[in-house]
Amino acid sequence: MSVENLIKVAIADDHKIFRDGIKMALSNKPDLKMLWEAEDGKDLMHKISIKKPQVLLMDIRMPEIDGINAIPLIRKEYADIKIIVLTMYDDQQMISKIMEMGANAYLTKTTDPQEIYEAILTCMNEDFYFNELVNRAVMGKLMQKKNVRHHYGSQAPVSFNEKEIKILQLLSEDKTTDEISKIIFLSPRTIETIRQNMKVKAKAKTIGGLLMYGMRNKLIE
Repeated sequence: MSVENLIKVAIADDHKIFRDGIKMALSNKPDLKMLWEAEDGKDLMHKISIKKPQVLLMDIRMPEIDGINAIPLIRKEYADIKIIVLTMYDDQQMISKIMEMGANAYLTKTTDPQEIYEAILTCMNEDFYFNELVNRAVMGKLMQKKNVRHHYGSQAPVSFNEKEIKILQLLSEDKTTDEISKIIFLSPRTIETIRQNMKVKAKAKTIGGLLMYGMRNKLIE
């Protein structure tokens, strides 16, 4: 694979030992290139303005500018960067908040390096990586009916056709775009287009938001 086609990855974490461990764990992946590393949020925002990665692995607790404040800044200026949060925190409310803010994946620091690699590839190909941690947080968010009503309070239900509802159900079952395309006999590109249109209809910024909308309106079993 040529250098131009390598997936450019950056890592932001205030612990050098952890950064070194991630770099070592991913160093044998022939389709990745480690672009740079940042030791805090301020360093992250500086380096991202000079050399933009395709995938950013970042902690949410960092000095100067923490990840919670950095995510909206990155989303505003660099919408196409895939943000994979890699942190010690597995609190469901935090996970739901981070995904709603625009993260593409949420992993804990105990995650196996191979899964981190798979998350990078999945985010590059399908925008989001949904694991059990994120799915559980989405379900937990739904159960907090008061918060969900507040989040969608002024939003009237929209109409999804039978095919869209089927895709929504398959997304809730953690199916990939390729798996969905084989199940309902449509091309992956068509699935992605339908999925994007559904997000627009539901006024959802992320797949997590779309799933919460579907569950709230009893579109998902």
